[in-house]
Amino acid sequence: MQTKNRPVMEVSGVSFSYGTNQVLNEVSFAIEENKITTIMGANGCGKSTLFSLMTKNRTPDQGQIMLCGKNIQSIGLKEFAKQVSIVHQYNTSSDDITVEQLIAFGRTPYLRLMKGKSEEDEKLIGWAMDVTNVRKYKDKEVGKLSGGQRQRVWIAMALAQNTKILFLDEPTTYLDIRYQVEILNLVRKLNREYGITIIMVLHDINQAIHFSDRIIGLRGGYVEIEGNPQDVISGESIQALYGISLEVAKIDGRKFVLTV
Repeated sequence: MQTKNRPVMEVSGVSFSYGTNQVLNEVSFAIEENKITTIMGANGCGKSTLFSLMTKNRTPDQGQIMLCGKNIQSIGLKEFAKQVSIVHQYNTSSDDITVEQLIAFGRTPYLRLMKGKSEEDEKLIGWAMDVTNVRKYKDKEVGKLSGGQRQRVWIAMALAQNTKILFLDEPTTYLDIRYQVEILNLVRKLNREYGITIIMVLHDINQAIHFSDRIIGLRGGYVEIEGNPQDVISGESIQALYGISLEVAKIDGRKFVLTV
């Protein structure tokens, strides 16, 4: 009998409102260790708010979010950054900063006052560049990179934090299809080869199906579907999540949503 991986994060009865507009209503689920979990749903369903809550950018009105058995509200930001790394949808940096300099910022939670980078810091910065295949750009200014190259650099900065949990907020937004697939293949590599637990928000339904072990589908601030994408994605669940009737087909044993 197959057993579930233990949860590294548990969202329990979480609600959140912007003034009188309730965005999340008693949301509960668990993030399993060593899995790729994708949060999906229509615009306005609460994905971004949930991402902000899980990454300590906002505080729940009700409920709690536990990281390895500890409420994240009781974890300091520096300690949280040693356990969880985050790549936001919108990232900015000085155009003249080099790739290596930007990636080095990932070591900030570990730096001591008035001390330079340690041998361990240098080792992890180099490892992050190699894993994301950006070492060849290390002396290049970030502002001169393509969108796909920049996204790899931001992921490398997150990897330099040396955490076992990585959050990605719509990592393929604004990228052409080649770079979208490259980034998602990198995400899969980080999970399969390095055991990093991935939590990401995606808009593309078929990418979510193909690259995820688990899907959490939100509708109107509630969890509508949760589980293995091959089990929970159907014409009915797509209708419930997005309010549109689309055919779900199986090709070589895997599900695809036919959008045209």
